[in-house]
Amino acid sequence: MIDYNAIMNERVRSLKPSGIRKFFDLMADMNDGTAISLGIGEPDFVTPWHIREAGIYSLEQGYTKYTPNAGMKRLREEIAKYLVRRFDLRYDPNGEIFVTVGGSEAIDLCVRALCGPGDEAIIPVPSFVCYGPIVTMSGATPVYIETKAENEFRLTADELRAAITPRTKLVVLPFPNNPTGGIMERADLEAIAEVLRGTQIMILSDEIYSELSYGVHHTSPANIPELYERTLVVNGFSKAYAMTGWRMGYVCGPKELLGQMVKIHQYGIMSAPTTSQYAAIEALKNGDEDIEKMRESYDFRRRLMLSRLRDAGLECFEPKGAFYMFPCIKSTGLSSDEFCTRFLQEYKVAVIPGTAFGDGGEGFVRMCYAASVRDIEEAMDRLAEFVRKVKNERESN
Repeated sequence: MIDYNAIMNERVRSLKPSGIRKFFDLMADMNDGTAISLGIGEPDFVTPWHIREAGIYSLEQGYTKYTPNAGMKRLREEIAKYLVRRFDLRYDPNGEIFVTVGGSEAIDLCVRALCGPGDEAIIPVPSFVCYGPIVTMSGATPVYIETKAENEFRLTADELRAAITPRTKLVVLPFPNNPTGGIMERADLEAIAEVLRGTQIMILSDEIYSELSYGVHHTSPANIPELYERTLVVNGFSKAYAMTGWRMGYVCGPKELLGQMVKIHQYGIMSAPTTSQYAAIEALKNGDEDIEKMRESYDFRRRLMLSRLRDAGLECFEPKGAFYMFPCIKSTGLSSDEFCTRFLQEYKVAVIPGTAFGDGGEGFVRMCYAASVRDIEEAMDRLAEFVRKVKNERESN
């Protein structure tokens, strides 16, 4: 009999399953229609019709062949125009932009092209679940910095300086942040630039939520002249255009590095889906109004959920990006996992424990407000009841 544990890649075997998955599985078992999910990080909008229509039309015309490895030239050109128009970022579509299967592949390629055994990659946490495991699978070592609620979960220059060693190859800047909704403003990035001055350390800037900023315009590290040449910008279509299932992303950066990433992409993927690329062209050309409408809707829900959380007695800083709240639940006396498990089992509302996004998330939970206003209102009603119940239990013991 084959001993599969003995023959498995140890780096893969050592990875923990995603902490998010447990609550998706529990939610799936509640099929009576009364459960509410504030757990999944996905827009509740359907991809706008004109974008879907462009994908359909490409199929009707028989555009079903492979595209160039780096993506269709027309798409790369539209990405370049979009980045100038929306964020004042300038990249050459011939060598400094290439198209990936979602932002997730772009992150994987950035890490694998830069990091190997003996290297370290600095990752602020709480943050999205993929960065550390991808670094581990590259053979490098993830180094976590626990950002703090009192700093609105920003990465400070002092925290970064203290974490850098001669082995540091990469710093991940996941802002606007999943799960906290925290952002980095220009002054924060200028301070980071001072810390990295004179080093060979690169930045992986995951900007998938760049269009979802509230009350402040998103600033990329690549907008800071001192950081431009050391920044790899990862972005995509999932959040801004409600195109999660189309699996469209891209990475921008120095031509020399992207050339190495394309080699990995050639052997592992070949090219991004052709139909999705045609849809993405339409999104970039005619989707600015879609972005604004969705962002306005998210902003309303953001303010609604924040008010209701505070009314329920949970502390929560005002998130300025993405579509998540990260309230502190320490006042309940429950751990993050206990809080989420009981809230789901007793009140049928799914939220995600902060620990799913790193050890610094203990005492917090993630709630996604990319849900209907009706569901948010009902979930917050249930939350208020749950918090009262738990606090009454503490007082009676």
